[in-house]
Order: sequence, then C-alpha cells, then structure tokens
Amino acid sequence: MVNHLVLPGVYPPQEDTELLAGALSDEPLPPGASVLDVGTGTGALAIEAARRGGLVTAVDVSWRAVCTARLNAALAGRSVRVRRGNLFAPVRDESFDLILANPPYVPTPGGDARPRGEARSWDAGGDGRLVLDRICEEAPAVLRPGGVLLIVQSALSDPDRTLGHLRAAGLKASVTRRRRIAFGPVLRGRERWLRQRGLLSAADDKEELVVVRAELPV
Repeated sequence: MVNHLVLPGVYPPQEDTELLAGALSDEPLPPGASVLDVGTGTGALAIEAARRGGLVTAVDVSWRAVCTARLNAALAGRSVRVRRGNLFAPVRDESFDLILANPPYVPTPGGDARPRGEARSWDAGGDGRLVLDRICEEAPAVLRPGGVLLIVQSALSDPDRTLGHLRAAGLKASVTRRRRIAFGPVLRGRERWLRQRGLLSAADDKEELVVVRAELPV
C-alpha cells in the first residue's frame, strides 16, 4: 500500500489494514460497485477501492480522520465521498455491494466505558466487541443481495462470535485470511492483564489477526 498522510490522532495504516487490503484484492469489484469503508481512518482502503473503480463512501466518527481521508483522496486523485458519523448512521437509507470494516477490537481493562480521543481507534470494551457486535447487527441492513462484508479483527476478540452473529443474520460467513504479528505498543501495555484473563497463554508471543468475509445471499 502507498504511504498516506496521517494527521495527529488518526490511526495509521498497519498490519490489519494490509490484511484487509489483501482481502479486498480478492473480491471481484465491477466498475461502479458501491463500496462503504466504515472507520476509514486515513482513507487507505477507501482509496484502494476507488482505484479499482468503486463508487466509494468512507465514514469515520473522528473529524481528524474525515479531514485526513479527504486530503489523502485528493492527493491520490481519487473520488471518495467522506462523511463524519457513527458507523452506519450517515448511510442508513443507502445500500452497498461491499462493506469494509477495520473497527477497534482490542480488549480493554476497565469494562465497557466509552473510549476517548485516540484510544477510540483500538479500545473496544472488556471483550473487544464494543463495535464489532454493532457492525454484525447493523451491516446486513445496508448490504445489497449478493453483497459482501469484510471485517478485520483480532483473535482476542472472538472471531467465532462474529461468525455466529453474521450467520444468525442470514449471511454466509467464514474466516478467509489470517496473520500472526508481533505485539504492538497497545498489547504490550496490557499483556499482563490479557494473560490474567486467559486471552493470552503463557506461550503466546504474537497476536493473530483474521479477516471475516460474510455474504448476503441473493
């Protein structure tokens, strides 16, 4: 992936972005396909989808991320409609052929208090599912028949639960990509807590990321 401008406080493209970009490259994307990038951050995935001919809408709750994504789309010469809002709120009356989601998914000490500031990019409640469960619940309503949802998350936040929610909503869902990565600063900072909770074993020295692909039947 090309380098992108990253304003202070905006989540930069990392291994999870790259993993989701790989899953995006696997999808046949006809010219003019309608694409939604939820939690766009710098806009990296939205720009990649636009590069492939998609009609792309990007959403983020952070004004800094919205400004960053708009700047990066302009610098890349790609047309991306960027909206500020909480998940699907700005597109309730629309539908999409492809939805991309790189939500916060790191289990967080302190229960389910709403994260603030930059931590909104990774803190996701005690089980890491503060946003994941909402995506599983709300995404099917804005998917077109035959449409695909791609979510990247950590194995620490229970991919099987994601699969179960999506299948219960009538989607065909499976894990299509996996990657083990070194602990980043956030996980290193709460490694002891994660081990105490049993989310990491004594032998675990890497985090596993996965991409869940879910398709709404025609």
